[in-house]
Amino acid sequence: MRTHLPGRAPQPHVVHVLELLCGVGFGLAIALAISVEGHAALASAGGWPLAIARVSAFAGSYLMLVMVLLTARLPWLERTVGQDKLVRWHRKIAPYAVSLISLHVLSVVLGYTQMLKTNVFHMIWSFWVNYPDMLMATAGFGLLLMAAFSSIRIARSKMKYETWWVVHLYTYLGLGLAFMHQIRTGVMFLGHENTIRFWTTLWVGTGVMIVLLRVGVPLVRNRQYRLRVASVTEEAPNVYSLTVTGKNIKKMAVSGGQFFQWRFMAKGLWWHSHPYSLSALPRPPFLRVTVKGLGDQSSAVARLKPGTRVFVEGPYGVFTHHATKMGDVTLIAAGVGITPIRAMLEDLPSHTNVNVIIRATRTEDIVHAEEMKSLVASHDGHYYEIVGSREEVNFDDATLESLVPNIRANDIFVCGPAGFTDGVVAAARRLGVPHAHVHHESFTF
Repeated sequence: MRTHLPGRAPQPHVVHVLELLCGVGFGLAIALAISVEGHAALASAGGWPLAIARVSAFAGSYLMLVMVLLTARLPWLERTVGQDKLVRWHRKIAPYAVSLISLHVLSVVLGYTQMLKTNVFHMIWSFWVNYPDMLMATAGFGLLLMAAFSSIRIARSKMKYETWWVVHLYTYLGLGLAFMHQIRTGVMFLGHENTIRFWTTLWVGTGVMIVLLRVGVPLVRNRQYRLRVASVTEEAPNVYSLTVTGKNIKKMAVSGGQFFQWRFMAKGLWWHSHPYSLSALPRPPFLRVTVKGLGDQSSAVARLKPGTRVFVEGPYGVFTHHATKMGDVTLIAAGVGITPIRAMLEDLPSHTNVNVIIRATRTEDIVHAEEMKSLVASHDGHYYEIVGSREEVNFDDATLESLVPNIRANDIFVCGPAGFTDGVVAAARRLGVPHAHVHHESFTF
């Protein structure tokens, strides 16, 4: 019997509307930049570099705002697309946005150098000393470059999540520092009221939306839920279940497989949040999350004391039963990836035919095994454990097909370490499972 609100279904039409609005906005931004150019201006000294600077500034700034909104956790968009795909879109846009803004900086310096017949270094110094807000804009550009370089794969692999998270907070500061120079210094704004209204609306609207969704809504909801740690239980070596108690949990709309951003108000933990999936559906007044001690925060969870205040944002994710397209479902998990699989299993419609495959090096590493066996039995499904090291026990195409002979007629949900997930997804595709029927979600930064 369900004791909480069911999770909300995806809304594909919302994504299509937002895509259309984004495209129209980008076209309008470029049109406004081009509209201020004239033949005489282009023919003058520095004319072409300055024209390129203006167009690249408009295009780059617009793409930066789109990037920010993609990670602002818009509920309608996130519920349909999923946070991991939004982050991938964010990363794809980032090189274009940063390159265009860098082109703007180079072109405007070159253009003014040609127009004023001076050298580059003198021009840069003149910008800082004589032009309003240019020093702040330079600082903002530096912060954007710092965030961009920290996102390169090699840099990310050598950074702690907490460090990467703090660096990316400076993106907001960088954009804020750059805003005023655009409005007050840009030639394309002087005497062009429509351009000023358009960009002011974009910047202010984006800022308000970020504050509302990243600060306002979480504060209101957490005031309603008043979550606190109830207990911490060791489930397996270095794996702990955290039970949280609160008020109005029955009003929390969540689907099995979704995750929250968790912030624990304890020393060393309060200033950042981490994504953890629920390992069971809410059972008012309780929530449960199961965490493996991999990083600084996840290891510290084991030491949390009952009564510690907890703040959450979410739920997020499209790794839910709403994604199913077939009548049969195969859930495959390894490591702590078992936890969202366990919650999804609880949330699947009763008529669903279920196969559950758990991969582990040791039997004692399988968390919530008895709970999953009971849930699988309630579906008259099949539960399999593949235990042993990769050298001793293979989990390849043949193994997968032998366990699930009708694999092509299944929706496949996979959760676990990145290498494991990639391997299972590739095996499923080789066995003929359509791309749209293979579901996985990544929490990597």
